[in-house]
Amino acid sequence: MNRSSPGTSKSKVSLSLAKAIDGFLKFKTAEGLSQRTITSYEFTLGHWLKYIGDREVSEIQSSDLTGYMAWLRTEYKPRRWNGSSEPLSAKSIRNVWVTFRSFFGWLQVEFKFPNPAKEITAPKFQKHPVETFTKEDVEKILKACVYSRESQTEERKKFVMRRPTANRDQAIVLMLLDTGLRATELCSLIINDVDLKTGKVTIRHGVAGGAKGGKGRTVYLGKVARKTVWRYLASREDGDDPDAPLFISHADRAFNKDSLRVLINRLGDRAEIKKAYPHKFRHTFAITYLRSGGDVFTLQSLLGHGSLDMVRHYAQIAEVDVEQAHRKASPADNMRL
Repeated sequence: MNRSSPGTSKSKVSLSLAKAIDGFLKFKTAEGLSQRTITSYEFTLGHWLKYIGDREVSEIQSSDLTGYMAWLRTEYKPRRWNGSSEPLSAKSIRNVWVTFRSFFGWLQVEFKFPNPAKEITAPKFQKHPVETFTKEDVEKILKACVYSRESQTEERKKFVMRRPTANRDQAIVLMLLDTGLRATELCSLIINDVDLKTGKVTIRHGVAGGAKGGKGRTVYLGKVARKTVWRYLASREDGDDPDAPLFISHADRAFNKDSLRVLINRLGDRAEIKKAYPHKFRHTFAITYLRSGGDVFTLQSLLGHGSLDMVRHYAQIAEVDVEQAHRKASPADNMRL
């Protein structure tokens, strides 16, 4: 890419926003960012471009960014998959700010453009409390996987029917609960990624694995979950095909995060449990793991977190002392150096 000579305070490069956004997305893709992050950048910057119009990058001021964020907060009505048009959350507004920081930071480094996002203070947002399922909730959801809602007609007594996707849905629920996988990670699994003899589940590196940041890892399934996944695969004609998706929808296609969310939401409705969504199983896994004696450092690895920040949060909820855990695990202390 063309760069200005060192020491110049302002770029003389003529560059439109549309071209800059295209270049930024290509650069970040080549850098190895996850497809999820790239898609988020593309949507946010594309939406802003439609709002502001294609201009020269050098013309953009911090007021152009704050004005857009204010519009998102007060006037914009998003269209969601469930039909809701509630205003964007404070967290979503902050994500827009994060995107602007990344985009204009890149322009500053590559072309020496001034960075208008630097002048904007990070929007504040209140973190939602971590929500988990209880043991009773999970039992109800597993039951909802198997049986339809109770039906009643004038000519017959009340009755329930076994759902044709019972084995699959139970396998999905137990896989989420037992591994703490993110939705995209579970949807990206192929049959070859799961060793039902050992319980080893491989999250592949890169876009194919669906992991945040493209960083693969290994997680594990317990005996109950393994048995349930085996039962599901045994009923599939392609259950022995190592390259087939682990979980498929009615159309014999791999799940995506949206279809998975719809499934879990519907199971929650059937089980009469409020706020049932895939990530809630991840929270449940983490806190149950700690309360069952698991250590915070292994949990960090299993969850695929780059830092201990979120794990510390789980530890606070589970009332686990991270400092005490480190004292037990300290290599220098245990080696008696």
